[in-house]
Amino acid sequence: MTGTLFEDPSGSGERAPSPSDAPLADRMRPRDLDEVAGQPQVVGPGAFLRRAIEEDRVPSLIFWGPPGSGKTTLARIVAERTSSRFQPFSAVVSGIKDVKRVMADAARLRRAQGRGTLLFVDEIHRFNRAQQDAFLPYVERGDIVLVGATTENPSFELNAALLSRCRVVVLEELGTEELIGLMRRALADRERGLGESGITVSGDALAALAQLASGDARRALNLLELAVEDARAGGLEELDEETLGRVVQTKVLRYDKSGEEHFNLISALHKSLRESDPDAAIYWLARMLAAGEDPLYLARRMVRFASEDVGVADSRSLEVALAAWDAFQRLGSPEGELALAQAAIHLALAPKSNSVYRAWGRARKAIRERPAEPVPMSIRNAPTRLMKDVGYGRGYVYAHDTEDGVGGIDCLPEALAGERFYRPTERGDEVELGERLERFRVLRGRS
Repeated sequence: MTGTLFEDPSGSGERAPSPSDAPLADRMRPRDLDEVAGQPQVVGPGAFLRRAIEEDRVPSLIFWGPPGSGKTTLARIVAERTSSRFQPFSAVVSGIKDVKRVMADAARLRRAQGRGTLLFVDEIHRFNRAQQDAFLPYVERGDIVLVGATTENPSFELNAALLSRCRVVVLEELGTEELIGLMRRALADRERGLGESGITVSGDALAALAQLASGDARRALNLLELAVEDARAGGLEELDEETLGRVVQTKVLRYDKSGEEHFNLISALHKSLRESDPDAAIYWLARMLAAGEDPLYLARRMVRFASEDVGVADSRSLEVALAAWDAFQRLGSPEGELALAQAAIHLALAPKSNSVYRAWGRARKAIRERPAEPVPMSIRNAPTRLMKDVGYGRGYVYAHDTEDGVGGIDCLPEALAGERFYRPTERGDEVELGERLERFRVLRGRS
């Protein structure tokens, strides 16, 4: 199998080794599948990706997983082990003109040399629909193998047409033992790691670092590097858990401001809202804003929370969250931050229900696991005589013409009759909604 090397700015195609002053996480990046921590369902013996690489038959892929789970690492390994030219691409800084230029170059290379291009697109969910559409003809013709990386659910963030042409590879966050194993390897490695530091790190200290990393390999290695650097500066030879606490305490805050603690903080805000704790909610909101978080990101997350964790138990919550988003866009900082705080307090005190979230999940599961059921004849539109003759619309009852406003029609496919995707809770507005729903079901059954 021909190994593909990374393209560098000089155009030589040679992959430059990680410089000694690069961050530890870059220096310790796995060079082959055997060095990848975790993800046995993806890279283990007989797993899909390992077979595809070994056979040089890698299809277009979407790596979906949390930060530090190995998306970029696997993309690099795929590139080095296949016979395609590797072209990295960032959805953060690239526009539609860049997409078309790269695609045109790939097409010319294929015509001239018969060689495909493996295009790695980081943060692919940041591309809009038009940018995503630009990939389609080149993927279909085989000019490129598209490998995208995303932390967001591809079902919601990618075009259906593009998604249907890619294999989604789900990556899990790393466990504590896997992170500890990574850090031990880095401490022992004298070529790329910290083996020359002379610092010993106890098992308890490594476990504490793994907890701080929250499943993120990059964060674990960078925290380890910070701790070892400070230990060396302080003349220490060993780091135990107690010493680690003193060494890392001031460093973690600085590290957080670079964005690595972002996911821990947003988790704290989300869980405080869910726990109906307004004091904790506005604390974590203020903490993230003070650390430089994008206020519009926080507004978007509260809009999501209003549907996922409150739903129709308090339908005003979605309006409040959207109004806060709009108010911030109109006012900016610092005035607009008060609107975000108002929304956070409202969401924290709202009755909680995830029935909308669960109903949506049940419906999507039914769609995934069942065939595409036909629309019942009674609720099909019948604009032509032929359609009426074959039964379209037969038996339909106009709900407004009935005394109770219910026509008694089964609107689900026959195979799903009786399914209850939406199951209201006994909280907030859903108490009344549940009673109304049950009344409608009774009326429908009598019709």
